[in-house]
Amino acid sequence: MTVNADRLTDLSGTASEDAAPATSSPTPTGPIPVPPSGADRLDVPAVSEALMGKWADARRTARVRAARPELHRPLDVTVAEHRELTYAQMEILAEENVSWLMMPEHLGGPNDNGGNVASFEELVVADPSLQIKAGVQWGLFTSAIVQLGSEEQQKAWVPDAMSLATPGAFAMTEIGHGSDVQALATTATYDAATEEWVLNTPFSAAWKEFLGNAALHAKAATVFARLITEGVDHGVHCFYVPVRDAEGELLPGVRSKDDGPKGGLNGIDNGRLAFDQVRVPRTNLLNRYGDVAADGTYTSPIESPGRRFFTMLGTLVQGRVSLDGSANRASQLALHIAITYATQRRQFTAADPTQETVLMDYQAHLHRLLPKLAATYAGAFAHEQLLQAFDDVFSGREDDPEAREDLETLAAALKPTSTRLALDTIQECREACGGAGFIAENQLVGLHQDLDVYATFEGDNTVLMQLVAKRLLSDYTSELKSVDRAGIGRFIAQRAEVLAKRHTPWARLAQDLSDRGNSRRAFDSMRQSEFQEEMLTARARVKVEEVALSLRSAAKMSPADAATEVNKHQVEMLEAARAHADLVRWRAFTTAIEKLEDEGSRTVLTELRDLFGLTVIQDDLAWFLLGGMISAQRGRQIGSDVRRLLWRLRPHVLDLVAAFDIRPGHVRAPIALGGEKERQDEAAAYFRAQRASSEAPVSEKVLRDREKTARRAQKR
Repeated sequence: MTVNADRLTDLSGTASEDAAPATSSPTPTGPIPVPPSGADRLDVPAVSEALMGKWADARRTARVRAARPELHRPLDVTVAEHRELTYAQMEILAEENVSWLMMPEHLGGPNDNGGNVASFEELVVADPSLQIKAGVQWGLFTSAIVQLGSEEQQKAWVPDAMSLATPGAFAMTEIGHGSDVQALATTATYDAATEEWVLNTPFSAAWKEFLGNAALHAKAATVFARLITEGVDHGVHCFYVPVRDAEGELLPGVRSKDDGPKGGLNGIDNGRLAFDQVRVPRTNLLNRYGDVAADGTYTSPIESPGRRFFTMLGTLVQGRVSLDGSANRASQLALHIAITYATQRRQFTAADPTQETVLMDYQAHLHRLLPKLAATYAGAFAHEQLLQAFDDVFSGREDDPEAREDLETLAAALKPTSTRLALDTIQECREACGGAGFIAENQLVGLHQDLDVYATFEGDNTVLMQLVAKRLLSDYTSELKSVDRAGIGRFIAQRAEVLAKRHTPWARLAQDLSDRGNSRRAFDSMRQSEFQEEMLTARARVKVEEVALSLRSAAKMSPADAATEVNKHQVEMLEAARAHADLVRWRAFTTAIEKLEDEGSRTVLTELRDLFGLTVIQDDLAWFLLGGMISAQRGRQIGSDVRRLLWRLRPHVLDLVAAFDIRPGHVRAPIALGGEKERQDEAAAYFRAQRASSEAPVSEKVLRDREKTARRAQKR
């Protein structure tokens, strides 16, 4: 099924008539409640605006761009053809100066980092390969120069990076040290006699690996290496290193290998780079946080090597921020396809003997898709808070060490959460569409393949969650620092006593007595925002406390023994980090609802938020029950409460996905662009005509029933 690209969007960037039917809910049959006239309904434009957030205009512009056919990938291209096409698409983006928003004022830009990332995230619905290749070029390579270089260096190298005259690679990761950047082995040794850096890859595990643009296109790279001068290793710094000449040939001493076909994102020429005594001028050290004079003297505005390292890496957090938003957008696309299809595809007769039931009317279908819809809304609202925090820091309005640490922690919590959700959501949507979901033209299989690596790059998800856990434990320890020595002992004893009491039946008994014989009371209390926030807050807090109390003896151990002790509790640390991320998302969802003016939208989104909150609690119900935080009565009630919310939300599902503003040019899946509806309408018309025809064949079952009726009549 083809779609006329001219009809995808109008000149204002709003959804065209092709998308209009998605804003009205169907009239379901059977037990599904249908809101009467005047009942609460979602104000789709208002909710869509809330989801787009502060940078709505940048998103609208980017969504028009992402709907353009010339930025899409044909399904039947080879890896080589896909790479060539993606580079040609990059040239289009460069001509349109799409990343101009990120440029600081002294380079002629508006310093609108939030708008730049918001715009970038929308490219995922055009082709994830194009999005990530653009991210490598402008979000990593160019951004490293902007964030780590001096104004002189920026003026020298940024214009060619922006125009694509200098395609670039971001050479941080080594095959032997992925997320452990501090342990990178590549060296940059200063030669005072020639005022040059000598870059060297000392062994095979130090090859720079998985680098976008490295296999074919990169002419320069921002290379992270250990800075050594006057015999002193000052840790990892970033260097601007040319790697290919104007004809695309590798420069002397530079080696490259092609990673070849991958599980997805094959429009990007990922590869390896290694350096054999490659020399670059002294001024090629990006020197915002560390510099070396001609005589080899090292200076830095940050005295602590550890803080200097994390400050340099913190400037590159935008990769995690953008992946969080991109993963949310991919989940929105998958849900749009699957839910649209499920409201049109019919299977099995039920209440109506002449019409099959749409998939969306089956409880199992609601149960597999709507909790993920709720989580995607929560993730989108949380991402808006992350994006604003990012813009505040990178614009310079709130750029201080504490703000940067908070930004890094929030990004480290949300990026793993959203990328895991995206993979689970896309897979569930694929299965929910049956065989049609496995057909390439319906996007879901390819989308899952492309997003698979989002869980790994820009920080492995597990490693990022460990970072979050360490920050939470650090904050918890900081609380104890304000207590005197005697008070610390009392505090720890008190918290241990509280934790112990949670494992007794008394707290559960109070809830049981309150709810006994009244399931409605239990449902109402669990749907109260205060109850959900209390449960999720306590869960996040207690899980940190449990780990902190378990590790309190590590402070007196040797470093090796302390590391071993921490490792014993790594799983609990990850659980504490996930609990923190869930609380962040729930609160962001609640804050967004409070800002809406339309009462109907607040009502519908509150029910969706409740579905998210209760699903989170249900998924960790064993912990709540064993900890005595939820009674057995309420624990049993959660499942039925979730099912009740599914029925309540069923009439609103198309409105909820319509608010995502997924346009036909983004969908490109025939099953969600009217193809299924055409088939169902054709089938319905056929059977109507057959039933009305006197020449229609008689069903054997009907014939047997008639014969039985006739025999019974004869016996009378």
